[in-house]
Amino acid sequence: MSITTKAALLNYAETQMRSKGYSAFSYADLAAKIGIRKASIHHHFPTKECLGAELIKDYISRFNETLASIEALHPAPLQRLQAFSRLFVISANEGLLPLCGALAAEMAALPLSLQGLTRDFFNSQLIWLQSSLNDAVREHNWSLGTSVENFAFMLLSMLEGASLIDWTLGRSTDSLAGFNHLLEMTAMQPSFLGTG
Repeated sequence: MSITTKAALLNYAETQMRSKGYSAFSYADLAAKIGIRKASIHHHFPTKECLGAELIKDYISRFNETLASIEALHPAPLQRLQAFSRLFVISANEGLLPLCGALAAEMAALPLSLQGLTRDFFNSQLIWLQSSLNDAVREHNWSLGTSVENFAFMLLSMLEGASLIDWTLGRSTDSLAGFNHLLEMTAMQPSFLGTG
């Protein structure tokens, strides 16, 4: 199987996972879409779990490259946070759930290895958000009203939750409204610690 065919399998599997869920697609679906025999898929991905693991690892790698690009393009922490939030809009515009949200929705049905990768992916996003928030607190004297860890959790929860609600109800409102409001309110209320 060529690299191109393997990439096509991973791309289609990602689309299926982010639009239907891990449990809702099969190797037969992949074979029919790509135009190959199921045996060809099994040659490179002996099990669906192997396919899922490689897909998630590849997605995380690409996501981390995107975060590095955001950091390079946006030195200001608020701009970095806003750029991060726009990644969720891009997913919605493509008619896809964020991969973490799609996986979390069927967490109990996932193989243990995929559950671990899903947790790792969520945690890596939280760590990145915490880093940007720490920069904002330091540079702009932001008062978060809670720990950086809690605030990062709230921001990611708003983005993931809005994605799931938009997915269910349709895109009728601004999916970033809550996220942006929280950041704007925080930016407007700098801490007065150290000013007196």
